[in-house]
Amino acid sequence: MPAALAPRVQPSLERRHLWERRYRRRLVATDAVCVTAAALAAMMFEAGGFTAVTELTEPARIGAFVVWAWMTLLWLARTREATVLGAGAAEYMRIGHATGFAFGILSTAFIVAQLPGLRAQLIVALPVGLVALILSRRLWRKWLVHERQRGECVSRVLVAGTRDDVEYVIDKLVHDPHHAYLVIGATTTEGVLEPIIIDDRHYPVIGSIRFTAAYGREAGADTIVVASTPDDDRDFVRRLGWELEGSAAELVLCNRLTDVAGPRLSLRPLDGLPLVQVKIPEFEGGVHAIKRGMDVVLALLALLPIALVAPFVALAIKIDSRGPVLFHQLRVGRDGRQFWMLKFRTMVVDAEEKRAELLAANDGAGPLFKLKRDPRVTRVGAILRRFSIDELPQFVNVLRGDMSIVGPRPPLPTEVGSYDGTVYRRLYIKPGITGLWQISGRSDLSWDDSVRLDLRYVENWSIATDLMIMWRTAKVMIRPRGAY
Repeated sequence: MPAALAPRVQPSLERRHLWERRYRRRLVATDAVCVTAAALAAMMFEAGGFTAVTELTEPARIGAFVVWAWMTLLWLARTREATVLGAGAAEYMRIGHATGFAFGILSTAFIVAQLPGLRAQLIVALPVGLVALILSRRLWRKWLVHERQRGECVSRVLVAGTRDDVEYVIDKLVHDPHHAYLVIGATTTEGVLEPIIIDDRHYPVIGSIRFTAAYGREAGADTIVVASTPDDDRDFVRRLGWELEGSAAELVLCNRLTDVAGPRLSLRPLDGLPLVQVKIPEFEGGVHAIKRGMDVVLALLALLPIALVAPFVALAIKIDSRGPVLFHQLRVGRDGRQFWMLKFRTMVVDAEEKRAELLAANDGAGPLFKLKRDPRVTRVGAILRRFSIDELPQFVNVLRGDMSIVGPRPPLPTEVGSYDGTVYRRLYIKPGITGLWQISGRSDLSWDDSVRLDLRYVENWSIATDLMIMWRTAKVMIRPRGAY
């Protein structure tokens, strides 16, 4: 009875499982090194040195217990699951949750059993280990992206749907900055074999969508992305899932929920009907209070080193050109309220008067006025702009409550006057010193891209997203792109 035989793993799926297993084993090894080193550091802190640790059996037992509990929680929290590796904040969040749960359980066990050594583990092992785990995962993620750029460790994708929807999905997949997907072809409802062209690259249309599983097996695809389904086949997705058993790892259903981020999406099964729930954004409440508290703390911490650097920056500005050190510019903040934004001066004092003469050479997009080689920018100002040093005084605006550390780009009143009803949504939250626009190209962005990134942030921001943007901003400041 051949129809009763369970599907067997095909080469395409085995190839996918092979690199995933290898990658997970590497993560297990580095996780074990990070956790063991953190526990050992805590034991040394309590015992007074490595030699003292080797002579005591009790700290060694406690350290081994900590390592076991920590590694177990990292496994239970699925921190090495393929769906969270390589991109996004989910991997780091799971590591944080696993670490918190591990030390919560350890604290309870230590208190109940009256075991010594908890204090050192909490003070030393927890922060050291958490930082080490995140840094190691970050390094592995960079390695994975590099491998994917070479065509290794990727999901081989076949896209199915109408030609328009397939073209839209392929465009998004091939421009994925993490290079997680390698598009090998497509099937369409029309069945026309004319290739799809994206950025001068040809992606073959193999045939009709009704034979997607067979074409995917022949092409060696391990992931099938359904961009849309045939109008006359309600059971297409379920049947396709059955046909893919043994040959593909994932069946991805795509829809055009434009710029809706993962935290706002959840799946709620209802008697066989999978409902995708989209949380409506809220612009006040507890999470916004947490964001404000984080802004105040980080601004205070940032202003300490800024106060040390500011005199040297001020001296350089004064020596280079006449005029004040600080530049005040009227900007529009949350709910349309105007405020004076602070910056280190990077232009000559009569820059605004000269602007009319330069309008014809504008390199900016939409209402923005930008020049790649602006003659009004001073020599010191060009350096300050390149490394975003001119924006450091804006931490004072953060303390005042006019701005946030992360948020949409603070617009000029003249820009706001040209907004339509959609773009006004940028003003629903406070503007930021940095944001998605800052780490995505800055002045190289088109007006539409700038607006799209700001609106995406307004609707989908989270504390984890803010922390990731801050981290990437630090990298952009070291290797600036689009700063002029």
